[in-house]
Amino acid sequence: MSGKFEHELELDVPASTAWDLFGTIRIGEFVQKEMPSLFQKVELVEGDGGVGTILKLTFAPGTPGPAFYKEKFTKIDNENRIKETEVVEGGYLELGFTLFRVRFEVTEKGEDSSIVKSTVEYELKEDALANAPIASNAIQSLASIAQMAKLHLNKNKLANQPN
Repeated sequence: MSGKFEHELELDVPASTAWDLFGTIRIGEFVQKEMPSLFQKVELVEGDGGVGTILKLTFAPGTPGPAFYKEKFTKIDNENRIKETEVVEGGYLELGFTLFRVRFEVTEKGEDSSIVKSTVEYELKEDALANAPIASNAIQSLASIAQMAKLHLNKNKLANQPN
């Protein structure tokens, strides 16, 4: 079984500003700092933020789904502002998912606005279909991350405006 969940959120910053957060390793640092109720720890295992980078994400105790997983950056398209990661160890793979991919895509909406689209794509073994709702939980977590990022980016935008 395969499936996909998507979430979109308008941001009040240019796409280039949003991409500086979503398209880089900074998003991991951001969620660890700003969302400790979701992620207990985000660790750089390998790489420098480019394709091939591996992060280990450890969820906060009591968070639905896996305790941790490692994800690999499989695509970073700076021109089209698309970043994809895939789970390569632990977590979702242990729950019967054969593919668990997360994509962030940032598009320009206007001069000072953009849209971040978060996507979860998955493939699940037939004998693990009961775990399909976990993918829905994941998109809700990504929606929460996008909302928190919007607040963070707006706060920084206001702080950087001339008086």
